[in-house]
Amino acid sequence: MTEMLVECQALVAGYLPGVNILNGTNLELGQGEIVGIIGPNGAGKSTLLKALFGLIPVREGRVLFRGEEVTGLKAHALVSRGIGYVPQTDNVFPRLTINENLEMGAFLNPKRFSKRVGAVYEMFPRLMERQSRRAGSLSGGERQMLAMARALMMEPEVLLLDEPSAGLAPLIQDQVFVRCREINETGVSIIMVEQNARRCLQICHRGYVLDQGENAYTGTGQALLTDPKVIELYLGTLATAR
Repeated sequence: MTEMLVECQALVAGYLPGVNILNGTNLELGQGEIVGIIGPNGAGKSTLLKALFGLIPVREGRVLFRGEEVTGLKAHALVSRGIGYVPQTDNVFPRLTINENLEMGAFLNPKRFSKRVGAVYEMFPRLMERQSRRAGSLSGGERQMLAMARALMMEPEVLLLDEPSAGLAPLIQDQVFVRCREINETGVSIIMVEQNARRCLQICHRGYVLDQGENAYTGTGQALLTDPKVIELYLGTLATAR
């Protein structure tokens, strides 16, 4: 039986008092899985990641990591426990070099930098070639790779990715999804929020469709990709695009 790493149970959360974005949302992430979260704009996808990572208050429900409640813990405490997070925007330090960004990734445990940097550069050889360049001079795809690389410096068990392909050209999007698969193959479990629903479902083991902060559908990536109702309501022509 797959060990559950993360469980979100009946989460209710939002940004403003009295206004809920999540309305009883549930999610599970098993050991070794990629779990995708898709749905229309405003469905609560990014809000779910932020609630899980302690960036917004959870009003009801709870978050478990390895069976232990971590609801409301601050982000740095979750990083120390083995959860990494890559936001959609402002996810690199533009004035710092690539190498300095990776040093910041190990800020909570500086000794880990020398042990991890070689492995991370091996996973992202393009970054190694440009390690002395400022992050602000990188392309959008390179910045996304750097943001993911920095999150991996603390050797997380779980990586939370918020729209990793957003704003990137189709070819670069494909590279990001391939890299997600490669990261997962090293033993890192991933929860990914994505607008590119078709591509997300192609690589994820299981998926959740959120709508108005509630679970609308869940199943394997392949099952959701071919479900007529999911295609009609959420995927449209994306489901049959080649």
